[in-house]
Amino acid sequence: MDTKRKINIGMTEEQRSGIASGLSRLLADSYTLYLTTHNFHWNVTGPMFNTLHLMFMEQYTEQWNALDSIAERIRALGFAAPGTYREFGELTSISEVVGVPKALEMVDHLVFAQEATARTARSLFEIVDAAADQPTADLLTRRLDVHEKTAWMLRSLLEE
Repeated sequence: MDTKRKINIGMTEEQRSGIASGLSRLLADSYTLYLTTHNFHWNVTGPMFNTLHLMFMEQYTEQWNALDSIAERIRALGFAAPGTYREFGELTSISEVVGVPKALEMVDHLVFAQEATARTARSLFEIVDAAADQPTADLLTRRLDVHEKTAWMLRSLLEE
């Protein structure tokens, strides 16, 4: 007896696989962004310490909570979610930060990372729309709202 039941949710396996692959890239970007933001929270110094320390904590907490939603959507589509540093390193579009940058360099790096994560999320809409995958579209819309708003707030700190 075959114990693995076929998934029949109105999308082909090819559609589900393509969406899960894209969501895996989004999960990798999101995890890299989370880890980078948490690192910066721990290591920020200078006159803006308190402001950035608290802001980074709010951002990494939000990011941490989002990871589960993305991974669970991949699982709901019938695929394993990536979950190792190696897998995330291969899938992410965000470069690892070496050393401890100065406070405003941290902010600049996070602007790039927020925007990169938004681009990854946005890149999935074509396949998601073609598959009429409203739950994933909803997830992507929520993530885009957060990443675009956070990038704007961080960019505002870089203005004179």
